[in-house]
Amino acid sequence: MIGDFELLDPLEVDDNVFKLIGQDWMLITAGTLDSFNTMTASWGGLGVLWSKKVCFCVVRPTRYTYNFMEKSNYFTLSFFGEEYRDVLNFCGTHSGKNINKIEKTGLTPKKGSKGVPFFDEARLVIEARKIYFQDLNPENFLDNSIEENYPEKDYHRLYLGEIIKVLKKKG
Repeated sequence: MIGDFELLDPLEVDDNVFKLIGQDWMLITAGTLDSFNTMTASWGGLGVLWSKKVCFCVVRPTRYTYNFMEKSNYFTLSFFGEEYRDVLNFCGTHSGKNINKIEKTGLTPKKGSKGVPFFDEARLVIEARKIYFQDLNPENFLDNSIEENYPEKDYHRLYLGEIIKVLKKKG
């Protein structure tokens, strides 16, 4: 156990991944307690690749979090209960470049096992080690409607992380 969290094997995560990521949303966080940023995301996934339990997320190069993801070897995905919807909305609509999201939302950052923050208010946390990245290439879109997600042509960078720790809030 780590504070109010218990350590889980990734196989013990019983959430519906489509709801967890696509509807409940998550905060992607990279950096250190001294200098980090977090952003809301609803695109990503969990699975198995190269015989490893992995998670993936995508970050546009125009997002402030992008630079932190680039500098970090690790990142966290923090998932919250519905009572934190306003916090997730705020973190998804404001840039950490312009405002201190943590101060404004009242979130409590905690130091993860590899130094990357996660949030004490989260109900589920995934710590991951970056093992691959890939810039999305619009020439590879097989469905033309995907392009509608990129009016600014700011195509995401995909980050694939090996899951090194899963924490679940006790209770």
